[in-house]
Amino acid sequence: MTDEAAGSGGSRAFSKRERVREHLLDLIETLDIGEGIPSERRLCADLEVSRPTLRAVVDDLVRAGKLVRRQGQGVFVAQPKIAQDLTQTSRTRHTVAGVSGTWTSRTVDFTRISAGARVGRRLRLAPSAPVLRITRLRLVDGEPMSVDTLYLPEELVPGITAQDLEEHSFYDLLETRYGIGVTEAVQTIEPTVTDEDEAGLLGVPAHFPALLFERVTEDGLGRVIEFAHSVYRGDRYRIVSRLSLAQGRGRGRVLAGEWSTAAGGDDPQGLPADPFFASPS
Repeated sequence: MTDEAAGSGGSRAFSKRERVREHLLDLIETLDIGEGIPSERRLCADLEVSRPTLRAVVDDLVRAGKLVRRQGQGVFVAQPKIAQDLTQTSRTRHTVAGVSGTWTSRTVDFTRISAGARVGRRLRLAPSAPVLRITRLRLVDGEPMSVDTLYLPEELVPGITAQDLEEHSFYDLLETRYGIGVTEAVQTIEPTVTDEDEAGLLGVPAHFPALLFERVTEDGLGRVIEFAHSVYRGDRYRIVSRLSLAQGRGRGRVLAGEWSTAAGGDDPQGLPADPFFASPS
């Protein structure tokens, strides 16, 4: 077979998979969450494709979180991903901007440790300084969504308990109980995979695709009051942002490139867009 022929065959196979994918995506739009798609036999007959081609496309959509396969039952429409919309503004401090669903929390670890080199560097503390390590499982409508680990300077939050963080927003506690107002944070987002502990809590296989959020937060005095490390399920969570593409060189700007918990009620640029602001229900 010549290179040209091979390339042509590859293009035909790709086009066939794309046709099947588009058909299934259109089908998903017409079905309710949890409703099953037609059987392999019927889809193969309707689309005039082989079972391996169909299965490859279905597998891709399962990995993308569009479909879910239940052993011995079939393939069903998955729940939509939880969307965090960075473009939405809010007039209420310490609220979730554009994060859908009802968020709840369960504390799975609450330990006093020494900061160590890595955490100490982020909290601007000596490696021997006492730090609280608090790990919470965050759920949306009862489904595990993220594993969030907070590292807090112990001296800033005396008396805080695991139950406090299940019943209250962390930032509300800082403000109302400890008189600490958060003013600035730097947050990074990058792709990662779950380790065995995270996978066990989230109910997914080890090394499952995920999003890693890390944040360092300061108060009005310039003290670092939190280092947060959060792992979100990649199949159930997505980020939405909006850009301004103004005409003319240098006139475009990012509308949602940063957020601030200290934004005033009339500040249109205030973007407290992070689930940590949510008060657990």
